[in-house]
Amino acid sequence: MCEWRGALEDAEHAIQLDHTSPWGYERKHAALHGAQDYGNAIEAFSTMLLKLENSLDPVTRKLRQRYVSPADVDRAIRRAINLSFQNFPLRLIETTTGRLCGRGKRINTFKATLDYKKLVSSMTTDATFDHEHIAEVVMKYFRYVMLSHRWDENEPLLSVVQKKKVYDLESLYPVTKLQRFCQTARDAGYNWAWSDTCCIDKTNSVELQQSLNSMFDWYRHSSLTIVYLSDVPPSSEPGALAKSVWTTRGWTLQEFLAPRVIRFFGQDWTPYLNDCSSNHKESTAIMQELEDATGIAARASIGFRPSTTEVRQTLQWASTRVTTVQEDVAYSLFGIFNVKLPVIYGENKQHALGRLLEEIIAQSGDVTALDWIGQPSEYNSCLPADIAVYKASAHTPLLASRVETETSVPELQSFTAEMALALYDKLDRQPPPRFANHRLTLPCIVFPLRALTKQTDGRSNVYSATADGLVEGIQITTADNFSPFSLSRPSRLSRGMLLVRPWNRDLLDAIDIASDVRNAVSAPLSSNVIPPGLASQPLPEFDASEVREALILIARLKQRFAALLLVRQRSGEYRRVASDHDIIAQVRDVNKLMNIRSIEIL
Repeated sequence: MCEWRGALEDAEHAIQLDHTSPWGYERKHAALHGAQDYGNAIEAFSTMLLKLENSLDPVTRKLRQRYVSPADVDRAIRRAINLSFQNFPLRLIETTTGRLCGRGKRINTFKATLDYKKLVSSMTTDATFDHEHIAEVVMKYFRYVMLSHRWDENEPLLSVVQKKKVYDLESLYPVTKLQRFCQTARDAGYNWAWSDTCCIDKTNSVELQQSLNSMFDWYRHSSLTIVYLSDVPPSSEPGALAKSVWTTRGWTLQEFLAPRVIRFFGQDWTPYLNDCSSNHKESTAIMQELEDATGIAARASIGFRPSTTEVRQTLQWASTRVTTVQEDVAYSLFGIFNVKLPVIYGENKQHALGRLLEEIIAQSGDVTALDWIGQPSEYNSCLPADIAVYKASAHTPLLASRVETETSVPELQSFTAEMALALYDKLDRQPPPRFANHRLTLPCIVFPLRALTKQTDGRSNVYSATADGLVEGIQITTADNFSPFSLSRPSRLSRGMLLVRPWNRDLLDAIDIASDVRNAVSAPLSSNVIPPGLASQPLPEFDASEVREALILIARLKQRFAALLLVRQRSGEYRRVASDHDIIAQVRDVNKLMNIRSIEIL
């Protein structure tokens, strides 16, 4: 301290000797900065710059270019703040005071801190910014903690908290929960905290829309997510977390998947299982317990990325979750699937889920979301009325190995190389499924029904069906009531009933992975891959690997699959018939695989 006091006295003396010289003020800035009096240091530096600019000596004026002004530094800091705020919540609670702050208030709070003044003072002495250091200081100050919890009655809303400080609210549960959350975040070294109870203006439809579409990102970019388990008593044994209602709620799925760092706290705000580690996602015991309870593998939750890949698995995770508001079944999944959609409370669950599934299918082309049994949605008959139907695993037959597939290829006696390549090319060029006005245009391999025989009566009707090109013995169980028909007694209905296999491009990807044919473009066709009749054909114009790919695809299309039953409507479009069990079919005549077209389904 004495060293800085002496330097400051020397600077003041130099200023008194020549108050027009900038160098006394430069020394004063250095002394004040060393004494951590950053506010006065900035003022001294500003005066120095003014003296440089007003100097009569052109050489001295030119020296001004060596420095940046505090205003320039402030603008650089603002840019760093605005960049970080792109993924930050609209409002946060300041953990030291309990004040609710919007973005403007948070910036003003930062500018009043010693960290801000030190940053400005230290950056002015160099004409080039250390942008990484600025970003580091900004991110450290504005780090925030998210709360994940089960809502209780009488949660403190925005209208209550925005007029007071959280710590000044009457300490009645669940106010105490909010206060303890802020205290826990503060004690962990964080300046800001967020709770969905009071940090969203739910009366503002625009803000609500933005918040629900951004919430996954907010949890993703949090420095810590605190999970409060109100139903887990102190000193609970392992297994209590798995029994918590938190594991069953709709919104908590994304609150678990999104954060990179998460900690679980019990009823008394002590760490679950007394695990005081910084990140419970790194706890083998806790993550195994959650995997057993939710079916989400630990590795999947730790490395989760929002996308429209692995659609069926993610829908299965969500299928057991419940929400208080029916539309939230869909809205709580927006971020998980990385989709942005309008929030329309009052539209009902089926429409909300229908819009979500429509967007997922449109973005990904993944038709596994169509693999379900149960009641159809009023939104579109190919979509389910309830997400619970995805509890059951999709009917996805195991892809045969390359050896097994090649062994079955010789059975394709009636296929020529031209036909095999034509089928591959036709499927490869199929457009992705698309929705418009609740109508689904779905590319399919089509098998018209030839006969339908009713086997039982009752609430569910069981039919035996025969279709062109499929192995007989297909069972259909549905609440719909159809009149039996056969080739000997055709009806108008028989001309409008189809069993279809939705085209899934994953079959082409599976060939690339399983057969390695793309690495053997010059390899000759092995004798066990060439069907009789094809071996004798001259094949100079065909690439051996391309023929092999096409034949392997056909062999895989001969495996059992889950079919959809479609009935033509008077308007010409089709409607899916809901079934109580999977409709399992298998190709008998490979020539029928050429019947490929896009069908419009209501």
